[in-house]
Amino acid sequence: MSVKNAMTADFLRSAYGGESMAHMRYLIWGQTAEKNGFPNIGRLFKAVSNAEWVHAKNHFEVLKQQMGDSSVTAGGVFGLTDIVENLQGAINGEDHEIKQMYPVYLENAKFQQEKDAERSFNFALNAEKQHAQLFREAQALAKQNKDMGEEKIYVCPVCGYTVKGEVPEKCPICGAEKQSFKEF
Repeated sequence: MSVKNAMTADFLRSAYGGESMAHMRYLIWGQTAEKNGFPNIGRLFKAVSNAEWVHAKNHFEVLKQQMGDSSVTAGGVFGLTDIVENLQGAINGEDHEIKQMYPVYLENAKFQQEKDAERSFNFALNAEKQHAQLFREAQALAKQNKDMGEEKIYVCPVCGYTVKGEVPEKCPICGAEKQSFKEF
């Protein structure tokens, strides 16, 4: 994997920064959810945190030939309040990636014929759609002061696809085998 175009490399760095921050933010919000009586929403945050780590890792690996220091500008959601507001922050961050960031990054990678970046951005974009939906479902319950159920949550280690309940035979985004999914 090697990135030939500076703009694509900048977008990968920005996406790496944003995914890295999301990873940490979701760990913090998950811990807070658990402390406040929402252990299953906390587990959802931890699962999606793992998926964000997968995205960051993918972006980082595409950049592996780009050695050296870089200043990185990345969008980040901040704040640590109640469960409903933390979930809203998660929804806002995912929606930004779905509607603003990844469509632009993906089109640029296609235009610049950066196949590895295109794949990494595509994986993240499609997985983020699942994350936003899962956070919306959790927030609807939290608004009623209810936790999610105890069904298992699974994350694809290749693309970050996240699903509750049953794992598909193959990941619908990247085709990874069922047995490779990580359980939360």
